[in-house]
Amino acid sequence: MIFVTGGCGFIGSNFSHYLSKQTDEEIIILDKITYAADPANLDPLELSIELVDLEKNSQVEYLFEKYKPSKVFHFAAESHVDNSIKDVMPFVESNIIATINLLNCSVKSEVEMFHHISTDEVYGSLDLHDSPFTEQTPYDPKNPYSASKASSDHFVQAFHNTYGVPVKITNCSNNYGPRQHSEKMIPKIIKNILSDKKIPVYGKGENIRDWIYVEDHCDAIYQVFLHGKVGEKYNIGGECETTNIDLVKKILEIMESDESLIEYVTDRPGHDLRYSIDNAKIRNELGWKPSNNLEQGLQKTINWYHELYSS
Repeated sequence: MIFVTGGCGFIGSNFSHYLSKQTDEEIIILDKITYAADPANLDPLELSIELVDLEKNSQVEYLFEKYKPSKVFHFAAESHVDNSIKDVMPFVESNIIATINLLNCSVKSEVEMFHHISTDEVYGSLDLHDSPFTEQTPYDPKNPYSASKASSDHFVQAFHNTYGVPVKITNCSNNYGPRQHSEKMIPKIIKNILSDKKIPVYGKGENIRDWIYVEDHCDAIYQVFLHGKVGEKYNIGGECETTNIDLVKKILEIMESDESLIEYVTDRPGHDLRYSIDNAKIRNELGWKPSNNLEQGLQKTINWYHELYSS
């Protein structure tokens, strides 16, 4: 029995599609179904979905007792940085308290594996010429969202060290692809182009991100699950580092639209300059590397959203 938390959300639903092709084990989706989640993301899979608030320990305990899962893939999280700046408490509750509840139940149930999906934002921000993040990079979160994810990472590692929970942690760069909520950068750009609306770009668009196509991320998670070492973490990057403004222009080019849609807006507080992932550990130990470059992944993503918004 496998639990996938946040399985109706963006990365969780894509992973559920991927996992259903890899295993015959029963997969149970645990999800609160917030604004960024949609059960339709799992179509046409016929998976059981348990509506649960992971922040409420009694609900988590009930589901562990009911299903007795052997493995937990923990995707559930509040993830929008702008929202965390406006109100931090949902991030404390969803990203920290919920993770602790799952860990406590994993101790009692003696799960075989607890895989925690995290972010490269826990490492903070890089300058232009700094070396990419490695697994040894000290944590230095710069906004409430990344601080909450850093805390959850520490609790996962602490439960391994203290209670022997068999854990694995993956810290991934920015994901994009099918089923992502329209508030996120790439879906918003595509939607605005299709609607002939302005595309807001923070500051001068000079902030740099490493982008990974979500299906590549799912494959990396599964390889860590199969072959990664218990108690360790693996950085997952897409090897597609680019500035925000260049990303916008690339999407405009692919969609044959005009750069006049770009609108520069006031930068947000605590906006990290650059994220960059060093993939050496997962490449060398597990032989994994991304299959899609940025142009390939963007074309697939644009095709998916074009079909979604025109249907």
